[in-house]
Amino acid sequence: SKEFRNALNVAALSAFLTYVGAGLDGQAGLGDFNLQLNDSYQGQVVKGCPAYEDVRQPSMNDFDLDKYQGKWYEQKFHDWTQFKEVYDTTLDIKLTPDRLGWIDDFGVKGPAPDSAKLSWDKSPVANGAHYFLFGRVDANDPPGILREKGFGVEFPDYIVDVKKDPTTGEYTEAIQFQCLERGGVRVFEGINFMSRNPVMTEEELTAMHQRAKAAGMYPYGAAPEQMHTVARRGVDEPQIDNNWQQMWHAIGVDRLLELLTESIEDGGR
Repeated sequence: SKEFRNALNVAALSAFLTYVGAGLDGQAGLGDFNLQLNDSYQGQVVKGCPAYEDVRQPSMNDFDLDKYQGKWYEQKFHDWTQFKEVYDTTLDIKLTPDRLGWIDDFGVKGPAPDSAKLSWDKSPVANGAHYFLFGRVDANDPPGILREKGFGVEFPDYIVDVKKDPTTGEYTEAIQFQCLERGGVRVFEGINFMSRNPVMTEEELTAMHQRAKAAGMYPYGAAPEQMHTVARRGVDEPQIDNNWQQMWHAIGVDRLLELLTESIEDGGR
């Protein structure tokens, strides 16, 4: 009936507005969806983006960019440009030969088994896909800031905190923070918790949250309820090999993804 359709439309609109409202607040477990306009945190209005020195931690003293290179496993994120349905996300960071730029090989698999229980192993990217992020190293920036390109704009990528191996001094954990404002209004923020190990304990993740809190990042989305945990399969699990994956291989989807990856990488150089 007309009345039923109207009621259904009102309910759908209400649900949509609730979803968008939760995204604007960065609450309700929507760590991957926050439009990041100037909003409030625990009753405090938070405007614009902080300066690097406002969030930089003492662990960044004598920061060595060479040690920061290599493969990282993303553990948690707060970023509405990332999909929560992906899993086993990695970042492989390397400097360009002239050390004036850097390349981030961003690897994902999807959808995650828990988010698509009946179809996850049938996906053409069940065994992974890659895309590349590019940036530059600005000599005028303090160590710990990388310039990143995304969505047609350049913005600073703050390395806020690193944890060091007590024996080797190598970096084992890192917290990244990206923030972009226009006209004094914050329009984007991204936070990444990363580790050299694929799996972290709850105690280790809690400690990362505490370090982010000490850096003053909770108002920008680093609180546990505002971040999404990246799903992971078992470390020793083999690649997916079934009729679907054989079909994708037969029609050349894997090669197409490789060519796309190569073209993106070449285009960013």
